[in-house]
Amino acid sequence: MSAVGVVTTPTQKGPRALTLVRYLAVGACNTIFGYGCYALFTLLLSPIFSYGYVLASLLANLFSITFAFFGYKWFVFKTKGNYLKEWIRCVGVYASSMILSTAALPFVVGIIRHQTSYNHSAPYIAGAIVLVISVVFSFFGHRHISFADGQQTPQSAR
Repeated sequence: MSAVGVVTTPTQKGPRALTLVRYLAVGACNTIFGYGCYALFTLLLSPIFSYGYVLASLLANLFSITFAFFGYKWFVFKTKGNYLKEWIRCVGVYASSMILSTAALPFVVGIIRHQTSYNHSAPYIAGAIVLVISVVFSFFGHRHISFADGQQTPQSAR
């Protein structure tokens, strides 16, 4: 059993190029969706909270993780396993990325505000910068943890 609950055999090989194309397509849609959520939540929360963009980042991440999970499950890896267990694994991969992104955001916003005249748009620019780093980090996390090809956990090897 692979990391996402799909039973595989050593001889079962899927068309990796097609899987990669689907992964990138879902990732592109999720990136647009996630950044759109971040921008919307930042717009709504910044007038209410001093660091509204931080709360916006957390909320947007939760929405986009769930959105990505369904895309990966239904269109990329097409698993039939337990939704809750697979979603928890997906959240596990994204959690460290989300924590690092959220922690980095105030520093990046501060740097942009200090180095440029983009005071009002600094949270949006910083969100885009942090997003790129998060995408790369998440790709390797999914590749080696969530959807690892052919790797077996000690429990599934029994």
